[in-house]
Amino acid sequence: MMIRTILSTAVLVAMIAPLRASADQKVWKPVQFAIVRFNEDAPKSWNIYHGEKRGVLLVRLWKRYMLVDLKEQEVYEVDPEKVKPAGENVEWSPGDVSGEPVETSEWKVRDVGLVQRVRFRFGKNGSVLEIQLPLLPNGKTAY
Repeated sequence: MMIRTILSTAVLVAMIAPLRASADQKVWKPVQFAIVRFNEDAPKSWNIYHGEKRGVLLVRLWKRYMLVDLKEQEVYEVDPEKVKPAGENVEWSPGDVSGEPVETSEWKVRDVGLVQRVRFRFGKNGSVLEIQLPLLPNGKTAY
């Protein structure tokens, strides 16, 4: 009887664990009409995704993922193994972000016509990443 209870509990936990993991997953949708420039050139492979929270973006640059917090001006490394493609969207839990932000400098955020340009440098003398995000007709950020 005791073994039967332990086995049924183990089966129940095994069935619930994937459901809980998928509930923690957050769907990130692609940002339409965005532009990315890396060291003044367009990278061959990139995408920008947005979640529910404004000012927080998930940026894919080649095989690397980064969480970019525009309000706090911070960038975090994201383990690409934890980002799951789902059609044109991706699934990723913000709880999987590394603890410390990547060192960045020279943050500049400007509205340039109908886009918001965000530009920063990795480290003090590193590469420059520029993200251009579309603005709404009223001039506010869409993402």
